[in-house]
Amino acid sequence: MAKIDDNQAYFDELKKRARESRVYSEHQLVGLMLAEILEDEGHKSLYIKLAKKYDSDMLLRLAKDIADRPKVKNRGAYFMKMLYDDKNLDRK
Repeated sequence: MAKIDDNQAYFDELKKRARESRVYSEHQLVGLMLAEILEDEGHKSLYIKLAKKYDSDMLLRLAKDIADRPKVKNRGAYFMKMLYDDKNLDRK
């Protein structure tokens, strides 16, 4: 019976660790911040990719500007539209 309890405790610990975020570089952190600001957690990997490719400050400024607009319903889509309509995309 003790072995089953030990196994369950082990699996519970693994599930807990899986939910924790592991951020190893700046672009990962910026991408996760973008997803949180835009309330679009489903596209975290897209925002991480964008943060790796483009200037972090510009992306964060744009995301915060969009988040402050109350009429925007789909913030992620609007962010992408504004990002690619802007002619001054600064690559890293």
